[in-house]
Amino acid sequence: MSLTMTIVMLIAGWLAVAAAMLWGVLRISRRHHHPVQPAPTRKIEKHDARHATAH
Repeated sequence: MSLTMTIVMLIAGWLAVAAAMLWGVLRISRRHHHPVQPAPTRKIEKHDARHATAH
């Protein structure tokens, strides 16, 4: 096997391993992603509007 072919195979193997690792990380992150639920909104209590009775 020539030196050029050895270097090409080494780079191709490295790219294959890197792609497999990236695929695995993306698969795990997609599978274990917990959807964020919106924070519960506090209801503002509305007081009955009363007119002042003072004279």
